[in-house]
Amino acid sequence: MLPSSQRLTAPEQFRAVVRRGRRSGGPVMVVHLLVPDSGAVLATPRAGFVVSKAVGNAVTRNLVKRRLRHLVADRVDRLPDHALLVVRALPAAAEASYDVLGRELDRGLARCLPQAAPA
Repeated sequence: MLPSSQRLTAPEQFRAVVRRGRRSGGPVMVVHLLVPDSGAVLATPRAGFVVSKAVGNAVTRNLVKRRLRHLVADRVDRLPDHALLVVRALPAAAEASYDVLGRELDRGLARCLPQAAPA
């Protein structure tokens, strides 16, 4: 489970990540990643989730959120320090299996993460 210290909760931070971060979209989710300058106050990466009513009823939305939280918790160590991540579920996420959500999250993160310069 993703600890509360690594959850993104402030609306201003959600807006900043969505507006200024890198974005990668897929059929079931959109991944937004913002890696601020090293002078950021946060020491650990934080993640937030957006699951709208278009995804389904409350039970379905909560299931999708729980799956995404668990998937991100397993991958949070791959994120750079100070990184802010927002995962926005699309309506197709309601029908997607856990494995499909994991693959799409990995693909989105791979596209958004800054690539290391070759040595």
